[in-house]
Amino acid sequence: MRIAHLDGERLRRVLVAGCLYVQERRGELNRINVFPVPDGDTGTNLALTAAAIADGLRDAGERSVAVIARRAADSAILGARGNCGMILSHFLLGFADGVRGAARLDAATFASALDAASRHVYASLENPVEGTILTVMREVAEAARSTGTADFIELVELLLERARETLARTPDLLPVLRAAGVVDAGAMGFVHLLEGAVAYALGDPFVTVENVPVFDEVGAAAARVAFPVASERFRYCTEALVRGAGMPAADEIRAVLRERGDSMIVIRSADLLKVHIHTDEPDDVIGYLKGVGHLVAHKAEDMAAQHATIERAAGAHMQLARRPISILVDSACNLPDEIIRAHGMVVVPMLVVFGSQALRDGVDVDADTFVERLRAGEKATTSQPAPASFIEGFRRAARDGETVLAVMVGSTLSGTFASAEAAARQLDDITIRLFDSRAAGLLEGMLALRAAELAEAGMAPDAVVAELERIRARSGTLLTVERFDNLLASGRVGRGEVMIAGLLDIRPILSLDTDGRVGRLATVRGSRNVRKAVIEALVAAVPAQARAVRFGIMHVGRPSIVGGLMSDLRSHWSDAEILAAPCTPTLATHVGPGAWGVAWQVED
Repeated sequence: MRIAHLDGERLRRVLVAGCLYVQERRGELNRINVFPVPDGDTGTNLALTAAAIADGLRDAGERSVAVIARRAADSAILGARGNCGMILSHFLLGFADGVRGAARLDAATFASALDAASRHVYASLENPVEGTILTVMREVAEAARSTGTADFIELVELLLERARETLARTPDLLPVLRAAGVVDAGAMGFVHLLEGAVAYALGDPFVTVENVPVFDEVGAAAARVAFPVASERFRYCTEALVRGAGMPAADEIRAVLRERGDSMIVIRSADLLKVHIHTDEPDDVIGYLKGVGHLVAHKAEDMAAQHATIERAAGAHMQLARRPISILVDSACNLPDEIIRAHGMVVVPMLVVFGSQALRDGVDVDADTFVERLRAGEKATTSQPAPASFIEGFRRAARDGETVLAVMVGSTLSGTFASAEAAARQLDDITIRLFDSRAAGLLEGMLALRAAELAEAGMAPDAVVAELERIRARSGTLLTVERFDNLLASGRVGRGEVMIAGLLDIRPILSLDTDGRVGRLATVRGSRNVRKAVIEALVAAVPAQARAVRFGIMHVGRPSIVGGLMSDLRSHWSDAEILAAPCTPTLATHVGPGAWGVAWQVED
């Protein structure tokens, strides 16, 4: 078989195959992760970055190489985690720039694009370190330029051979690798990406790296390497995703943040900004980035706490290198995908049912499509995930966390919590903590987000749960609906109330109390007065002295409400973090098109 040209569909398929293979190898990469910090998360970070790329490409139907390459780069930026995920994003961004406008590529043009990708990565980093993923990227690009073959099959086989040879030499280039007896984890991840892509192109089963030092039988290499206090002066691995027009250039952002940390990688593309930095001042970094655009997602992980977890695993003769806590949620949490990816949360989808058709919330149907079906007159119901779905979700989460903390939709609102409990009872080999959020939508989601932040800061599971209980008692949700048929079907209102409300143009403001029960806070005459009444209710509910406040705006097919609500909230709480998202199909089923609400969470 000979392939002379690469089109968009071929590129899409091999990239997805490579990304899937990287996800399979996450545990191996975590175990050998010793540089720049032995925190055992390179495999997790690369796997989550690869998952974002694969998700972005899976349904792409374009035939143009340029379009697919750009989509891959944008998806990588949105989902990038860790040093290696950020570097891979830069590589794909450089490749996309190198193939701009091309419908398909021959081997020579492909080699030029790889060279552009490698040069883009080196130009984007302040202190490129050889013996890492960078070296493999550069030498693969050099090999592509020198082969002279016009056949893609022959070319990719030669590139994989060079990548493996370079990987085997990484311990000779980086003393910390040689001392630990391992190759570089990020470099191996890039080789796995090539392996998956090449195996797919050849129609072969996946072939793994052979004859390179990996790790011994005792435990993770990361656990045998002391946390580098002398060279790694900073403690928190901090990342942020920012959107906006007219943001500063990457060089300007690097200049501002340079004195605040090291291991800094900045990606600036169109209206997206992604920053990775090791720092002792994550709040200071995040505060600056809030001022340059809309802060979509951010995290700050305690690398010393991560290393301590790895040491505990090694002491117990376990082969897993994991974080202290991983977070699992159900899809009723309503968190935007960017936040889910930023914190590596595992989502168990709830079910929405149209007749005999059961769809996984957020997987088989998205919010926009669901609202279209509701407006077309289709009737939907919901169902909680089966215990088997939670068992699979708990096992996935346990690959990355010593303890799995599941933040669930309120038990008074759904049988989902009971299903999760049934699943947890069957998993004696996994440490699972269940937290009843007594909420749904973005209040549940914001509690899960706070749990992730506390876990990343090194807080113990019991302390995280206690803090969530404290915060939940100071939080709530207000909701209003445009149509009453969904509430009528749920039994929340009677037919007489619906008739009167329709005749008098009365709109209810519903509240979710601290016990997770829905009640009517007020009724408002005239739909135009509802927003004002909601803001007044929020001002009364949120303590005047509160400083750390989050808000979440939810809507069912009514995005026009978001801008005005954000302005209203900013006029009272100028420093508050505000999330906004369309209601997940599970929630939309119960409140109907046109509904909207605001959740608040007081954290101080």
